[in-house]
Amino acid sequence: MIKHIVMWKLKEQAEGADRATNAREMKRRLDECATVVPGILTFEVTLAQPDLEATYDVVLYSEFADRAALEGYIKHPTHQAVVPFIGAIREGRQCMDYEV
Repeated sequence: MIKHIVMWKLKEQAEGADRATNAREMKRRLDECATVVPGILTFEVTLAQPDLEATYDVVLYSEFADRAALEGYIKHPTHQAVVPFIGAIREGRQCMDYEV
């Protein structure tokens, strides 16, 4: 199994919207990727919550059956369609993939 964790810090303003609006839109778009390929075992997109400490605005926690499933997700057109939007609104990104 491969765990794929990504965290994004968003710009204050981008694409004509504020950080909170873009975070919600990013979550909506990423949520559409939750079942795009076989082998996605877990797919959670969460936003920083008020009154809880957070250094990033959006986090994706996902688990894939194997590397092939992760690669299928990364290359899938639904995921690829989200990439330009995220690139336009993000200030920073951290990612870690690891096998368990």
